[in-house]
Amino acid sequence: MVPAPKSKPPKVEIYDTTLRDGTQAEGIAFSLEDKLQIAAKLDDLAIDYIEGGYPLSNAKDEEFFQQISQTKLRNSQIVAFGMTRKKGVRPSEDLGLRALVKCPAQVVTIVAKAWDMQVKKVLNASLDENLKMISDSVKYLKKRDREVFFDAEHFFDGYQENPDYALKVLQVAAEAGASRLVLCDTNGGAMCAQVQKIVAAVAQNIDLPLAIHTHNDCGLAVANSLVAVQAGAYQVQGTINGFGERSGNADLCAVIPNLALKMGYNCLKRDSLKKLTETSRYVYEMANLNLPMNQPFVGVSSFAHKGGMHVHAVSKSSRCYEHVDPETVGNTRRVLISELSGASNLLAKNEKLALLKDRNLVRKILKHVQDRENQGYQFETAEASFDLIVRRFMGNYHSFFELDHYRTVILKSDAKESVSEATVKILINGKVEHRVAEGHGPVNALDLALRKALTPHFPIVQDMQLMDYRVRVVNSKNATAAKVRVVIESRDQTDYWGTIGVSENIIDASWQALVDSIEYKLLREEDKQR
Repeated sequence: MVPAPKSKPPKVEIYDTTLRDGTQAEGIAFSLEDKLQIAAKLDDLAIDYIEGGYPLSNAKDEEFFQQISQTKLRNSQIVAFGMTRKKGVRPSEDLGLRALVKCPAQVVTIVAKAWDMQVKKVLNASLDENLKMISDSVKYLKKRDREVFFDAEHFFDGYQENPDYALKVLQVAAEAGASRLVLCDTNGGAMCAQVQKIVAAVAQNIDLPLAIHTHNDCGLAVANSLVAVQAGAYQVQGTINGFGERSGNADLCAVIPNLALKMGYNCLKRDSLKKLTETSRYVYEMANLNLPMNQPFVGVSSFAHKGGMHVHAVSKSSRCYEHVDPETVGNTRRVLISELSGASNLLAKNEKLALLKDRNLVRKILKHVQDRENQGYQFETAEASFDLIVRRFMGNYHSFFELDHYRTVILKSDAKESVSEATVKILINGKVEHRVAEGHGPVNALDLALRKALTPHFPIVQDMQLMDYRVRVVNSKNATAAKVRVVIESRDQTDYWGTIGVSENIIDASWQALVDSIEYKLLREEDKQR
């Protein structure tokens, strides 16, 4: 007798708001290019919905939606965020709603108060007027062919004090045409038992997919998201690494693997979970933040074992001290007494090494990468620099020029803005190129002077652009003598790539990253010609 096929695991949608709610965290600001690149990374992870921002709030968010609409995403839908119409304003005259309609995003999320106290004291509106604002706004967007998600702000606080009104808010949004009702723990103060009970009660009263949006002010955002799913929520909203206002939002890097690996839900496409650690670290680097060592699932120390009993046990069976296989989330087991760095994760996905049979050479590359990491290098967002390391060990690397010297000068007086000037002298096939350029800062001047020297020999360098430049202090205890890490993001007409430099001298670190970026571009062009 043929056994019956197993049913598919229940689906839970993942809604990411790193680019909107995440940017409300203190110290986090993403450029337009940052947002576009993070969106591409989230799409690669197979996130269902990516909330890109509030198109009315600033020109950067408006431009983000224009540019991302011209990008072919494989897995994700882009969402625009906004609010219901203002009190006393028609939907067609409300600037926020008009901005949502003008925005290319076909899915929009609008937020409104679900707590009667806030309606009265913050909006200075009547309870009925708030309901009318919700209904009018959802209907207006639906008539303009937008799918509408409805954020019920302060829902759990509102439900505790006036459950009838909180439910009425949801019912009005549902009747107006919303396709998802988002229950928000906006203050982050709800307890798990409260969340589970309230979500279950709402699910009994409203026949529409529910979503959960939690904040972490009590340290319970992940737990509250999970119990909400158990109680009937169909969608979880959060941010990569838990970025967000005050204590942050639910960390999707913990929510997703718990749902998928512990609770049996279908969250991402097959094998996408293996990209979780890479995505987490990429977003940290884009935010210019250090990685927390002990972050669950994706932290550098999440699967780290020190000497003694633990290491001995793990060598026999990893299940002794690991609750999941680190590879399922793209992380790496580390035995601290041998100082394994996690670079093996990068090596495993490198196409050149996948074809390499010499395991001794692989170990040498690992050791070299580990040594570089001990000096302050990180290759999660500098894969072009990593590629050059692999090429050097495999013998298919060559330099395109020899540096004689470079010099940078900053001219500053009280009456004038500073002017940066760079001089570069290099040898190309025995010919001296000696060029000078002015720029907006010494690194820009250095970049321009180097390109001037290279262009007569390699015109293709004009096709590439420096898109981002980030500096991080590596060993802050050394104060002004500390090492700095420079990461440069570059692009051409088809690709983005990152390079890295580390030095006590910020100009030298920048030079390393600049040279790696140009050499990577030229070597890749050579590969295409073969």
